[in-house]
Parts: sequence; structure tokens; C-alpha cells
Amino acid sequence: MATLFTCPSRVLVALLVAGAVAGCDNDSRSAAESGIASGQVAGSVPSGRPDLAAPQEVARGIDVPWGLAFLPDGDALVAERDTGRILRLRPGSTPQEVYRVPGVDAGGEGGLLGLAVSPQYAGDGLVYAYFTAEQDNRVVRFRLDGRPEVIVDGIAKAGNHNGGRIAFGPDGLLYIGTGDAGVTSRSQDPASRNGKILRVAPNGTVTVHSLGHRNVQGLAWDTEGRLFATEFGQNDVDEINLIEAGRNYGWPEVEGVGDTAGGRYTNPLLTWPTSEASPSGIAISGTTAYVAALRGERLWTVPLVGATTGPPSAVLQGRYGRLRTVQVAPDGALWVTTSNTDGRGDVHDGDDRILRFPAR
Repeated sequence: MATLFTCPSRVLVALLVAGAVAGCDNDSRSAAESGIASGQVAGSVPSGRPDLAAPQEVARGIDVPWGLAFLPDGDALVAERDTGRILRLRPGSTPQEVYRVPGVDAGGEGGLLGLAVSPQYAGDGLVYAYFTAEQDNRVVRFRLDGRPEVIVDGIAKAGNHNGGRIAFGPDGLLYIGTGDAGVTSRSQDPASRNGKILRVAPNGTVTVHSLGHRNVQGLAWDTEGRLFATEFGQNDVDEINLIEAGRNYGWPEVEGVGDTAGGRYTNPLLTWPTSEASPSGIAISGTTAYVAALRGERLWTVPLVGATTGPPSAVLQGRYGRLRTVQVAPDGALWVTTSNTDGRGDVHDGDDRILRFPAR
């Protein structure tokens, strides 16, 4: 299938060298013509703090849950990585399959990954999904009663480092976290869509928002509109980065905090040993970031102090196994998915689960 909304590589290189983040402007279609959502998405303003001592099990027996996004009525959509199914969840009700994404080629860390709901869902009914196809990783959009349309393709795939998180920012644009797909040089190559955070404008133009990433796993904004991203390290440290447009986050030249080469690279805000984290999803409620840890099998709570972080604290350690995704619901509750059936965890009765921690 042909790639939609591409920019010539030579133009993109020139823009990055100049430090610009605006995309190629050779597509003059309006937002209405392209149909890319452009509504505003505010930072989370919770009704209270999630009560991490009061877990509620929303669902169990889910097959490798990955993406999680909320509809305007508060129901959740959950992606099953290996089956390609999307389930609709509501506390107290049986999960219902509402869509099956065609063409999902699950294997290794690939499959149906991130989900996002259009900021204008009440009017356009669009859901966005990132998944591994036969030839690449790609992002599609669809209505729950319709066929998918490719928005972005050409993101290299591999058995690991597929990235996969997608989210709409406060500017109403779609952001996409990708991995290096096992080839580290892609992260520093501005002509590659791998090892980047990409941004999709209302006219469909795809641009590189930041580069130098190994495997972006989580995206979240605070109430000031700052973007924070979680990232898998290699052998030493995992990271939370404060993402700024046009910045280079160093991979593979730097892992964790290191030499910035005179400001060419940007150091992370926070690092952990890989044994304690493998940070996947991130969600922000008020001034606290919540980070789901896979290998670390815990939920990290991280105070946000302006554009810095305070000391992180671990909760839920050893209670539920591997934690993949965390999201703040419209009512302020924190939802967390386990990931013990992904081939790397110890499977317990009921796995995998979707947990809800109500706001108090």
C-alpha cells in the first residue's frame, strides 16, 4: 500500500538541520478536507487523586492488552496485541468486542499496539490504532462500524523495538512514538521514521518532532502542555524524557545521562536501572506522573516539579506482575493493564487484568 502524507527526505533533512519542526508544506489541504482530528485536548484535571489502595478489577482473561483509550462516555477501548481485537470495557459489565483490526501481523513485540480516540469523537467517531502489518508498522483510523484508512506507514518493523504508543496532544495533533526496530542508526537518521516521536498535522503532513530514541513506550502531557515520554534503555538505564520540539535524545550515542556533545543531545529527566523499570505507559494526573513498569513489575509515582521531577516511589510492587499501560479516565480514575501473557511474565489465574483505581 502506498504511503500517505509523505515528505521528501531531503526537505526533512534540511528542516532538522535548521532546527525546525514544521513539516513539509506541499500538502495544502485543509483540516476539514484531510479529516485529521484537530480538536484541543487539555491536560488532565482530575476530580481527585487515584486511590492506589482501592483496586477494582474491571476485566480479566484479556489476551496481551496493550493500547487503552477512553470514549467520551467513560467507556474504555482496549487493544489485544496478538488477536487484533478491540474490546469495549465498562466497570461492572462484560467486555465486548467492538472491532478487529485487519492485517495485524503479531509476533515478538509486534501486533496491535497503541490506541487513541479522536478529540472530536462525538462528531467524527474516529479511533486511531498503531499496529504491526506484514511489511511495516503503521497507523490507521476507522469508525467502529467501518474500514480502516492508513494515515502513516513505512515505520520499519522487527521482533522488538516497535514503539507503538500514540496520543493526541494539547495542540490537537496526533503524536506517534516509534522504536529503532533493532537498527540503532535509524534513530539518528532524519529520513527514517524509526527512533522518533512523529507528529501528524491536520493537513496530514507527518513530521519528526524529536529524534534519537531507542524505543518510545509512553506519551503524556501535564497541565502546562509539556510532553513527557518513557523509553526503554538497553543494558543500563531506562528513561523519562521531557520532549521538546527538534531535540535529539542521543540514542545510540548516549544511553541515560551522558555527554551532550556541546548541547547536541538532551539528557533525560529521570533514569532507573533496567531491572527496576522497563517503563511502558505513562499517565499524568495533577502533578504526579504514573509509570507502568514491565520488568520492574511495579507502578512508579513520579512527582512533577515544573519541568523537573522529584524522587520516584514504587507502589504495587510484586502484586500484579508486569504492568504495561496506565491511563487517567475522564472521571479521574487511574486504569492499569497487566502484561503477564506476553511471553515474558509469570501467568497467574485471571491474567491479563484491567485494573481501576478510583479518584478520591
